[in-house]
Order: sequence, then C-alpha cells, then structure tokens
Amino acid sequence: MAKTTRRKSEMKVLKWGAASAVALALVSGTAWAEGVTVSLSAGEKIFKNGKGDAVPACVSCHGDTGMGNDGMGTPRLAHQGYTYLVKQLDDFSAGKRTDMTLGVMNGIAKGLSDQDRRNVAYYLHTLKVKSELSNLDDVKASGKPVGTAYEGEVIAKYGLQAKGVSACLTCHQYNGRGAAPIYPMIGQQKYVYLVNQLTHWRDGSRANDPMGQMRAVAKNLSDADINNVATYLSQAPESTEGDSYQYTNSPEEGIKVTP
Repeated sequence: MAKTTRRKSEMKVLKWGAASAVALALVSGTAWAEGVTVSLSAGEKIFKNGKGDAVPACVSCHGDTGMGNDGMGTPRLAHQGYTYLVKQLDDFSAGKRTDMTLGVMNGIAKGLSDQDRRNVAYYLHTLKVKSELSNLDDVKASGKPVGTAYEGEVIAKYGLQAKGVSACLTCHQYNGRGAAPIYPMIGQQKYVYLVNQLTHWRDGSRANDPMGQMRAVAKNLSDADINNVATYLSQAPESTEGDSYQYTNSPEEGIKVTP
C-alpha cells in the first residue's frame, strides 16, 4: 500500500511538471536558440581567458573544468543547459538577478555582448567532464552545517506534502538531472551554491525564476530542509543501475554551431 501511494504521488508530480514545462516553453518560445549561430572556439576563449580587463576568465572562479568551488560558493557550469545559462547571463546583465556570492557576475555579464553570452553558454553546455562532487567533510570542517541525505532524497523525489513543497523531480527530473530548455541541472551541483540559492529564493532576494515557481517552493522550506535536499542533490547519481536512459540536457533545435 505504501509503495502504491508513493508511486501515485510521484506520477502526479511528474504530470504537473510536464504540463508546467509545456506552458513555460510556449511562453518563452526559443528566443535563445532559434536562428542563433554560436562559436565554440570563441566561447572557450572567454571561459579560459576572459575578455579584456572587464571580463576575467570563468575558470578563475568556476575552476578549470567548470565544476564550481564550494569554498568560493560558485556553481557548476559544465554541461548545464544552454538556454538556462544564457538566461542567467542576460538576467545578470539586465539587473534581473544580483550576484550575492562574489558580487562580480553583474559586471562580467555587462562586459559580454549578446553573442559572447551565447558562445560561452554553448561551450559550457558541451563541456562534459568527470563529476567533481562536493566534499561534504570539507564543507562541515569549514563550519557550515550539512544535512542528512536520506531526508533530502524524500524532498527531491516526493516533496513535503504537509508543507506544500513539490518534489524537485517535478521540474528538474530524476535526481535533478535537468529539463532543458527551462529547468537547470541541480543534481551534482555544488552543495554551498544549492544552499545559498534556496535561501535566496526563500527570502525573495533572488526572483528571476519562471512564474515564481522556486520562490513558491522555497518559502516553505526550513533551514534543515534546505541543508538536507542540498546534501542529497550534491551527491545524487545521474541514473540508477539498470536504467539505460541516456539524458543529454540538450538545447533546442535551431542553433548553428561554428568552430
């Protein structure tokens, strides 16, 4: 009986998430992809070397592999969805999102042209490297609280019905592997970044979520809930044994890629 109830709950949130994704896709269209040409080499150059004095290399904060850094609070960018990355850069540039980690992304994004943002976003999307999971022992040693993985797994897969919290997989798919073009990959994202962003969503200091979805979820999460789900997601496997489904987190069609 318990398994049946859980399965029904899981199917319910998956159906809601699918409907939401369709609605958002219709609203947003393919503004970041349709008829766009991107240059992988130009994107790689920005990632590794920056652009002039105003734009430092992305590797300076996000690491040589783009996997982020818990000590700096910076996120994993490698193999993130193309459209999501472009939107965040555009939002930083337009002031719709404020960098509350290091205070540099707004200025960096403004120093990039529309084409630059698309180039570096596409390069990062294609950057498939070995995962570098958060070292939670190091995080704990730094004085930051770390949650309980199994309690976070419940939130990620089933939500917290009593609190009105939807499961993460409703939008971000299994173990947070992402659902392009709208929802980013949050599985194997850096722990400190996940905690910080959920906290910002909760207090409203970050508000560039589509249809206010993340704020609606996060406002009902306690500090313990946030630590727990971040703990699980930061270590979550991409798949399970016997699961042959290969998820690519691919961008929309219509992008022309040049060397």
